[in-house]
Amino acid sequence: MKKIEAIIRQEKLEDLKENLFKESNVKGITVYQVLGCGRQLGWKEYVRGKEVLTTLVPKVEVGIVVTDQEVDQVVEIIIRSCRTEEVGDGKIFISDIAEVIRIRTSERGEEAI
Repeated sequence: MKKIEAIIRQEKLEDLKENLFKESNVKGITVYQVLGCGRQLGWKEYVRGKEVLTTLVPKVEVGIVVTDQEVDQVVEIIIRSCRTEEVGDGKIFISDIAEVIRIRTSERGEEAI
């Protein structure tokens, strides 16, 4: 099993949710409001006539746990749903999951996803 964490633009979340649930076996996602910066390094704003550099950009982090066989399909859906080809489109991180346990039924492994 793998955990896919995607940091994306806020305005792309609805497209991603719609495509994930329609085109894959994903049963659930976790969404976090996050702040961060990368190569983009924020943007300039003017507050009361004074220039202010905002370095932490608001983004959304989506967490999805899938079977090993589903990783490529889900990653492709994320890229297709969230790409604008502009700086700040985000990143995808994939990590191994040792175990999943559904609390309600005590199911383990892929059955608990």
